[in-house]
Order: sequence, then C-alpha cells, then structure tokens
Amino acid sequence: MNLNESTLSASKLSERIQSLDIMRGIVLFGILLMNINGMGLTGAYDDPTVSGGSTGWDLYTWITTNMLFEGTMRALFSLLFGVGMFILLEGLEKKGAGITAANIYFRRLTWLLVFGLINGYLLLWRGEILYNYALMGFLVFSFRSLKPRQLILISVFLSAVGTLWSYTEYKKDVKFMEQLELAQKNTREGKALSADMKEADERWKKRTADRSAEGVAASDKNMQKGYLDVVTYLAPFNTHYNELFPYRYDVWDILSMMLLGIALYKLKILSGEKSYGFYGLMVLLGYAVGLSVNYYETRLIMDSHFSLLGFSQANVTYDVGRVPTAIGHVGLIMLFCKLPLLSWLKTGLAAVGKIALTNYIMHSVIAMFIFTGAGFGLFGKLQRHELLYVVFTIWVVQLIISPIWLKYFQFGPMEWVWRNLSYMKRHPFRK
Repeated sequence: MNLNESTLSASKLSERIQSLDIMRGIVLFGILLMNINGMGLTGAYDDPTVSGGSTGWDLYTWITTNMLFEGTMRALFSLLFGVGMFILLEGLEKKGAGITAANIYFRRLTWLLVFGLINGYLLLWRGEILYNYALMGFLVFSFRSLKPRQLILISVFLSAVGTLWSYTEYKKDVKFMEQLELAQKNTREGKALSADMKEADERWKKRTADRSAEGVAASDKNMQKGYLDVVTYLAPFNTHYNELFPYRYDVWDILSMMLLGIALYKLKILSGEKSYGFYGLMVLLGYAVGLSVNYYETRLIMDSHFSLLGFSQANVTYDVGRVPTAIGHVGLIMLFCKLPLLSWLKTGLAAVGKIALTNYIMHSVIAMFIFTGAGFGLFGKLQRHELLYVVFTIWVVQLIISPIWLKYFQFGPMEWVWRNLSYMKRHPFRK
C-alpha cells in the first residue's frame, strides 16, 4: 500500500535512540576539532609546518589530533549518517509508504546536496562535506536490505580499494621524487632535462611556492578580504573538491563507513544494547590496532621531517589505523551512554546531536565571521593550539543553547526546513 506523502511525518523526538544522539553530539564536536584547522589556517589541516606552528604546544596539538581524531571523526560521522538514512527508510516502510519512501529519501538527499553547495560556496567552508554525503547517500539506498555480514564485507572491500589506490599514489610520489632529484642534479651539472624531469621540477616549484611564507601570507590575505572577494577566491577550490573527491575518496572513505554503520545498527551495537564486556572489548581491540598504526604513521611523518613522501607513505595505512580507532571510539561512547553518570552532560550532548545539522552549519557561520573578512578577519592569525580556544567556546555555547532550544521547539531551524522540504508539508515548529 502506498500512502500519500501528506499523511507521513518525520520521526518525533520521543522516538529517537538516545545513544545515537549522544554519539552524534560527540562526533559533531570532534569534527569541529579537526575542521578548525582548515577554517582558520592555510594548508595546516595535515601539515603543521605550513602554518599554525609545529613546535611546543602546536606540535603536541597536531600529534594528539592526528593520533586520536584525524579520519576517525569523519568515519563516525559517515557511520551515523548511514544509520540515520536507514532509520528514515525503515520507519517509512513500516508505515506502508511504498514508493513514497523512495520519493522522500531521494528528495531529502537532493536538498542536503543543495545545503552542501550553500555551505561551501556561500558560507565559505572549503572543507564542506554535506554535498559528498548526499552523493554517497544516493548509493546507500541499494544496500539497505543487505544482511550485516554482507554490509561489513562490502565496507571492507571498499576500504581495501581505497588503500590500494593510496599505495599506487605513493609509488607515483616515489617516482616523482626520483625525477626531481635527477632534475636538480642535471641542473647543477648543466645537462638537459627530460620531459618527466621538467614536469617534476615545475610541480615541485609550485608546491614550494604555495607552502612558502609568501604563499601562505597571500592565501591568508585573500581570506581576510570582503565577503564577495572570499566567495570568488574559494569558488575554484570548492569546484575542484566537488569534482575530485566523490570518486577518489568518498566511495572508499564515506560510503564504506555508511554501510558499516548500518551493519552495526542492525547488530544492535549502536543502540547500546550490548554488554559492558562487549563494548570494553571493542575499545581494547580497536585502540590496540588503530592507535598502533596511527602511532606508526605519526612517527613516520615526523621522522621524515613532514616530507611529501612521509605523508604519502603514511596515507597507505590510513584506513588500517582510522577504522579500528573509530571502532574503539564507538565502544567507549557506548560505555559512556550505558554508565549511570554525568547525566547532565549526556542530556546536553544528545540535544546537540538532535539538531546536528543546525549546529554543523553554525560552525561554518561562526568560523566565517571569526576568520574571514566578512567578520573579524582573523584567518592565519591564531596558532594551532590557540584555535582550540575557539573550539572549546563553541562546544560550551552549543551544549548550553541546544537543550534550551529543544525545550521550546520540535526541531532545530535547519532540521525543520529540511523536513518540510523532504516531506513537502509543514511540520509543527514550536512545542
């Protein structure tokens, strides 16, 4: 039986799973912990030697975030997104929505894609990911009915393909450095350069210029200009990312985690229904494998003095480290959800998670006014560890405001708009 779309409604707050909301709130804060480096500094998301400081507290900050949060927060965000879309479809199908469920599902993703474009191009966040989630969400639909074991196997396969791709890129980088050394040797000796040598030399010069003090200063200055100037400056970056990332990274990175999330949800792991021992084992095994690999990668990068090959080689084992670490995070978060302590913090985090889209967009809005010329123009002016002060302030504000907001309103502003557009009907806003 197919129901008219006007008779269907979004899930009520009372129907939500608290562990998922708490986890979503924690992960949203973790995402900001990583994103802030791209929001406030040039080229410093991965490499602290480019800007933001690479000694003292700045280096300790990079090591900590690289070990514990790099890639793992995005993995958990992807995992939760897959679960959210599955729950949406599951709820609609239980109501007998039929083909209408697909209409709502794909319309929801189409509007998310639009929100992503707005977030990237108009709210000036070059690390925007909603666009990518929407594209991968379109693919999730076909996998929703698979059994957990099948979903896990597909997820592992996709991650393996991404790892293989990273390995081929590492081998290309090795060849590039070999050609560069030959080019530099021939130049010193006054010999002619081959086409490969010239290409390597030009690529290296551009990379060096972009990472130089002058290149970073020029980028910082562009970000400190007026709003329309920054929009124009960032547009090519956003276009490049939107063209490259879906096939180079998103299928292997995001889609794999979405499918894994659905599998963990079907296995009742994300609803906190497993035993303390089960989640403790997840923490133990996940961190034992993941943090060991992350330490290896971090040591490799530092020992290479943050070289191109150091980062490229570390990228080969990226998923081998981040996925188990993310699994360890899941176990730890579920233990936190089950333990009878810090109920006030759980309430606040759950509220943050319930209006995650609004809070995520607010990160971009706040960063735009703090860092770009549309506001205070502080882009490039704070060190890496000083950016944490901004992060912690936003955390506290959203922990306070989110529960207060939900006392008076059914949804966050963005969630309400998104639901209305998805269901093509107006939902009650105030309680």
